[in-house]
Amino acid sequence: MLSINLTNSKGRDAMVALRHVSSTLKVRWLDGKGRPATNMRILRAPLEFELQALLRRLSGPDPMSRLAEALIAGDPEVDLEHTGCFLSDTSTVYVDPDQKAVSAVKLWDILRNPDGSQRDRRLHQAQEQNVATTTPLPFSGKLMKKSEIWNRFVFVAKLQVCHSNGLTYDFLYQIARDLELQDSLLFVGAGPKGNQPLIFKRGGTPYRGFLEGRTRGDGYCLILHLANLELKRPEGDAAQQSAKAVRPEGKPAL
Repeated sequence: MLSINLTNSKGRDAMVALRHVSSTLKVRWLDGKGRPATNMRILRAPLEFELQALLRRLSGPDPMSRLAEALIAGDPEVDLEHTGCFLSDTSTVYVDPDQKAVSAVKLWDILRNPDGSQRDRRLHQAQEQNVATTTPLPFSGKLMKKSEIWNRFVFVAKLQVCHSNGLTYDFLYQIARDLELQDSLLFVGAGPKGNQPLIFKRGGTPYRGFLEGRTRGDGYCLILHLANLELKRPEGDAAQQSAKAVRPEGKPAL
């Protein structure tokens, strides 16, 4: 079970537990005829039947035209023995442009502007976890209204913050109650100023954290929402073109 070292508005801190939120609702999928259905992973095509492999196989002048003729004459892109096979246990394998497995892989972090253009490219550095250290996460005091925050960030996961004894129960209940009364989410960050992303395991994805609190009688629910993408509108002409594409002039907004 994960842990997190939180600080409240009074400067008190406590190490509390985190657990993944799972639904107890059982869903049974049926097809159009009422038969049980489930998701399956299917092999699209082996590597030697991908586009680049077919072009290398048909090397020569104008390989695209030769490939088009081959597609008309037959099915060189279909492997009848393997295409469509069901997959069970799989592992990630990195390959080079020649579709050969490689072992010495360097990961790069690519930062992009709101319009999708590349802003920076740097070698990925595996960072240590920073949510359950001896130094508690500082209280940021940054509150954001629920009605505003859902349109600013993309939330990809959520964790429930849980108590382990009576003292941590009082600690978390009060945090949840304060957030509920203010109808806001509390920004949670790492670092001395509380403005750095949260990392839950070494080399893991960095997230921005937002605490949501609810209470009912003596019970409470404290949820840590995680986001790794902020929604921003492109500046200048790109923003105007985007707005015109969504709402042409002379037509009312939906």
